[in-house]
Amino acid sequence: MIVGLRGVVCVLEPMRIEIDVGGVIYGVQMSFNATNALRAELEGNAQKAVQILCVHIIREDAHLLFGFVRDIERQTFERLLKINGVGPKVALAILSTYSPEQFAHIVANKDIDALKKVPGVGHKGAGKIMIDVAGFFAELLESAPVYNDLKHEASLALQSLGFKENEIAKMLDGIELTSVSEIVKEALKRLK
Repeated sequence: MIVGLRGVVCVLEPMRIEIDVGGVIYGVQMSFNATNALRAELEGNAQKAVQILCVHIIREDAHLLFGFVRDIERQTFERLLKINGVGPKVALAILSTYSPEQFAHIVANKDIDALKKVPGVGHKGAGKIMIDVAGFFAELLESAPVYNDLKHEASLALQSLGFKENEIAKMLDGIELTSVSEIVKEALKRLK
């Protein structure tokens, strides 16, 4: 069972990568959010070795690899696959539309309309997903490192201004404010 890969990314598409691991090239499906995180990590150094977490699904007709940058995303994917009627395609669509933290927030607020925005998820499917994952995120988010939604949104705003992820992490370190705009303003002040 393949649970992770470390190597050089040779092909980086919006929801798929090919990664060279010691001369063997693996095709790995990923969420749009995960490939964006990889793209940001590789910016300026395309030959940098990266490590991804994997879920390996073996079927009669195929061996499928799904990759993740963060463990919380991998655990969310695995939990979604346990829901009857939710396959890898829908699980990846959810993780491409929302981060695990945003998805947890949607589940906590029972926001079926937000979940219906995911391609392939209708009203009935959204309701079933809500019921099946209730309680899952409370434990997961408590055990995972704190990943503040506000800081995540501020990070995305700073990325859109052209800052790199490593710069953004330093800029946001220690900021504890209650709105995205305040966090971004404080982070930009730190540049001076």
